[in-house]
Amino acid sequence: MKSGIVSRRGFLKASGAAMVALPAWYAAEGMAQEGAASKSDGLGLALIGCGGQGRGDARNAQQYGKVVAVCDVDAGHVAAAQRDFAGAEGYSDFRKLLERKDVDAVICGTVDHWHTLVAMAAMKAGKDIYCEKPLTLTIDEGKRLVEVERATGRILQTGTQQRSDQRFRMAVDLVRNERIGKLEKVEVWLPAGLRQGPFKTSAVPAGFDYDFWMGSTPKVEYVKERTHFSFRYWWEYSGGTMTDWGAHHNDIVLWALGMDASGPVSVEGKELVPMIPGGFTASSEYSVTYTYADGVVHECNSTTASEWHGGVKDRDRQQHGIKFHGTKGWIWVTRGMISASERELLTEKLPDDAPRVYASGDHMRNFVECVRSRKTPICPAEVGHRSASLCHLGAIAIRLGRKLNWDPAKEEFVGDAEANTYRSRPMRKGYDYDMI
Repeated sequence: MKSGIVSRRGFLKASGAAMVALPAWYAAEGMAQEGAASKSDGLGLALIGCGGQGRGDARNAQQYGKVVAVCDVDAGHVAAAQRDFAGAEGYSDFRKLLERKDVDAVICGTVDHWHTLVAMAAMKAGKDIYCEKPLTLTIDEGKRLVEVERATGRILQTGTQQRSDQRFRMAVDLVRNERIGKLEKVEVWLPAGLRQGPFKTSAVPAGFDYDFWMGSTPKVEYVKERTHFSFRYWWEYSGGTMTDWGAHHNDIVLWALGMDASGPVSVEGKELVPMIPGGFTASSEYSVTYTYADGVVHECNSTTASEWHGGVKDRDRQQHGIKFHGTKGWIWVTRGMISASERELLTEKLPDDAPRVYASGDHMRNFVECVRSRKTPICPAEVGHRSASLCHLGAIAIRLGRKLNWDPAKEEFVGDAEANTYRSRPMRKGYDYDMI
């Protein structure tokens, strides 16, 4: 398959075993939700980061309560959120919002480099939080966030919603129960990022607090393409599609490997095309190989930019996803589709006593139920941290362009002082941990 792209059409043509619909035996499982999350829950909700993803999360959560406050450094985003959530009070500083006693739970939909500070502040203020992925900007941030979650006893749900999708859960259950034999290799394909530039500086738009938006990151002149949707294509604020989409698909790999509190022992990466000087900095096309202590090899490759951004996405969503290879066959899974090398790998029911992973049929509902019950959600801080760290390891390997050895217990690179400096980043004064 050209460039490692796996399409729906290619799978259906190559194998009569390909299945788009869930097998009936698994479709019937996991439908009932624990707890009693309902519209009567009456939670006081707040939204911090009012872009499209944040408002979508808040609309989803609103069926369980009322959005009473919204916050963003862009006045236009605040106004849009207030139109969506009638009666919600608007803020430009999330710390002031967190002083409200009527806020029980917070949804964080900010840009990636603000996730950790907002989540920490919310938990310290006694609020539970649903935080978008990737949970962190650095490995060090994740370690600190896990500590705050444990110290405060608050509920944190990472927005890696594929764990609440039956197809992904089915793939994980089958892999863990060795339906495809001993797992040997995992292939992950992610969309390519943007490769554009150079960009021009311009005046900061009215109503946009650009200094607050930059937060802990280095202060630079305003460039429109640094902010809002395209922030994710800059190393300064994110990790390109390696962290944006990798936080979804690589997360499922860790789940299938049973490594929610661990990770690989080595990682090797490289950039496949140079970025344009003065433009986006996060590598748009790349190749990363992880190796785990049990010998499983995990390859994570981007698609090509021309295939992803040339209209293929609109025609066929199935070009990115996860393929598990075992000694007895393979299983492929992506959003809306699961298939296998042999039909029976999917249609044969698992034994009733087969071990199963955490089952959630709705990510936001799982969060709300855990807010009420105080049970651990499907994606707590440790899970979100390790999934983000896996992506950060890949991004670091891409930037350094060499093989790195990793100690997942100590969460440090072995014998590589330069690589270890990438586990954290200097934080701009006034926007560091002291601000919360």
